[in-house]
Amino acid sequence: MSPILEARDIHKSYKRDSAPPVEVLRGISLKIAAGEFVAVMGPSGAGKSTLLHILGLIDRPSRGELLLKDEKTHEMDERARAALRNRFLGFVFQAHYLLPEFTALENVAIPLIIGGWEPRKAREKAAQVLERVGLGHRLHHKPSELSGGEQQRVAVARALANDPALLLADEPTGNLDRETGLQLMDLLLELHRERGTTVIMVTHDPLLASKAQRILKLVDGRIEA
Repeated sequence: MSPILEARDIHKSYKRDSAPPVEVLRGISLKIAAGEFVAVMGPSGAGKSTLLHILGLIDRPSRGELLLKDEKTHEMDERARAALRNRFLGFVFQAHYLLPEFTALENVAIPLIIGGWEPRKAREKAAQVLERVGLGHRLHHKPSELSGGEQQRVAVARALANDPALLLADEPTGNLDRETGLQLMDLLLELHRERGTTVIMVTHDPLLASKAQRILKLVDGRIEA
């Protein structure tokens, strides 16, 4: 079976005016099987978030190949990459990035509507996913009326609303206290088991990483283990 995601010799450099370019990723090659839960660890500055942004088609590699569902994303223009991203990928970041003027239900439904869903069906789907993450009683609350853990659960619901094949999470518990972070991790594991969604999660927490099926350790832009 083909992997859902394959990176081949990915490099990423950033130019700094007249200074030599900074090389962040130095030849990353990996395969992610459908249904895997993979944690990415490494020290600060190792390139973890840069790698996740490239795997999630938010950024492009300086060189190398990236295949998502056998699609050669490195050969695509931005419109094609955006269409692929919208069909197959979901994102959860350390900051929840909820729109403060909208309710939890609206925050989850709006991306679906923008993606072409009929508004009534988008709201129905948003309510279903919020119910699943334990927020069925908070549908009409705005972010300011929710706790930090609840806000991040809304962000998870938003990421999962379009049933992505691959969920990318960048330090999703980073702004949460220990107990709330563990609860969110348990939720991600439950959703992974139920839906079969492939998950790639960047974390600095060894306890959270130990719950994944596989750990990739990134050091100085290379996979060390």
